[in-house]
Amino acid sequence: MLRHALAEMLARSEIHDDVLSSSVITVAEVRMTPDLKLATAYIMPLGGGDAAPVIAALEKHKKYIRSTLAKAVNLKYAPDVRFRADEGFDEAMKIERLLNSPQVRRDVEKDDE
Repeated sequence: MLRHALAEMLARSEIHDDVLSSSVITVAEVRMTPDLKLATAYIMPLGGGDAAPVIAALEKHKKYIRSTLAKAVNLKYAPDVRFRADEGFDEAMKIERLLNSPQVRRDVEKDDE
């Protein structure tokens, strides 16, 4: 619910910032604490670029983002939002490289025989 609202806000360029306007940003996941007072949004610029400037821009506009999300989502409290780089894609690439390594291929081929 928060992920969709945040992704929609970014897709519509509702936040007026040069860094955010020039980047297509993917909101991979939003994790909430059990008391629903803190949301951690995992984001990544499309194409896997450097997430640091995007996170800095989002942090700069955190107050606006929080108030806009509060209006979009019906929660008792507007959660504080933290932004982190999504490292899931990097982890998937590491696993892919590992699975395609000659040592692993050799072991898999032995098991197939």
